[in-house]
Formats: sequence, C-alpha cells, structure tokens
Amino acid sequence: MTSAELDPEDAKIITLARSTRARAGAAEGAGVRDTTGRTYTAATVDLPSLRLSALRLAVAMAVSSGADGLEAAAVVTEAVEAPAEDVAAVADLAGAGVPVMVAGPDGTVRTVAHTG
Repeated sequence: MTSAELDPEDAKIITLARSTRARAGAAEGAGVRDTTGRTYTAATVDLPSLRLSALRLAVAMAVSSGADGLEAAAVVTEAVEAPAEDVAAVADLAGAGVPVMVAGPDGTVRTVAHTG
C-alpha cells in the first residue's frame, strides 16, 4: 500500500517516521498519533547500556507528554512485521483495534497489525 492509498494522517506518521530514521541514521523510525491528533516520532536507540525499538520509544514519548490514548502507529524498517513486544506497547496505551503499520524504507506499507 503506497502513501497515496492511505488516510492522509496515516501517511503523515509514516513520512515523519521515515525522516526521523534518515536523520538519525537508525535501523528504524516510528511515529504514533494520539487521540488529540498530536504526533510523536522516534528512532531506534542502540547504546551499550540502553536498547529501545523506535516504536516503543515513540509510545514512551507519547506517554511522557501526557497522551491518554493512540489512534495509529507506524514503523519504518527493513522488517516485514512489527515485533509482538512493539505491538503490545502500542496496545498498552491504545487499547484494542489500533492499526500498527509496518512500512519499508521507501514508505510502502508492507503489513498492518491491529492491537488487541
């Protein structure tokens, strides 16, 4: 699924995730949209003493900013699917039925999982 086929707000979080990934030179970039429409983006953290996936970090950033729920999440990665732990982190804040889009580096959505 290309960004032209997506809801514009979903395409936006994929675009933001792609730019975050590229800017950081990271393995992954991710974005989430909260229930008020605010977006949070993050890149993979891979330090000797701290390792976080981009998606879990984006969820943490939303939580630390006071978000009380999520409408959508996206991760840009070479992987085809989001790890179960990442989807679970989205579900912890979002509840059931929220889409977690996995896009390739070119922004094409490969898979969409739903929380819950």
